[in-house]
Amino acid sequence: MLLIESLATADGTASERLLLPFDMRCKSRLRTRLASGEECGLFLPRGTVLRGGDRLLASDGRIVAVVAAPEALMAAASDDPLQLARAAYHLGNRHIAVQILPGSLRFGRDHVLGEMLRGLGLPVTEIEEAFEPEAGAYGAHGGHGHSADGDGELAKPRPRIHDHFQPK
Repeated sequence: MLLIESLATADGTASERLLLPFDMRCKSRLRTRLASGEECGLFLPRGTVLRGGDRLLASDGRIVAVVAAPEALMAAASDDPLQLARAAYHLGNRHIAVQILPGSLRFGRDHVLGEMLRGLGLPVTEIEEAFEPEAGAYGAHGGHGHSADGDGELAKPRPRIHDHFQPK
């Protein structure tokens, strides 16, 4: 089994691809398969969130490109920024991971949430697309993040969206 223990820091062309949905890209320990079918194990620093386009360094020196897999999502669209902000507020109030795009919001397929947004006047459609939700208030940027060592200092933000669900 191929081991992957770090992000690639050197330039180089990826020779492998790792296709994962968002919930799997939030796991630092994972047994999975590359697009080629080869089995691999991720042993990344705790709290690492992989994003589509990230590159990983395998134990044998190969570079593996992370690809965000298409997922069952819902998209709510509006030309009215206030209406979108209201929808984002209600989704965030329910601790839902949300991808914010110009004129639309994407979130994991959930018919109850879809009906809630329709009730706010937004058209909601079901789609299959890659999902790259916001990193959250403590995420330094939209790219991959690295967690703190768990000591709770604000100077060391924890960018994972679901950290509050993880045992401390």
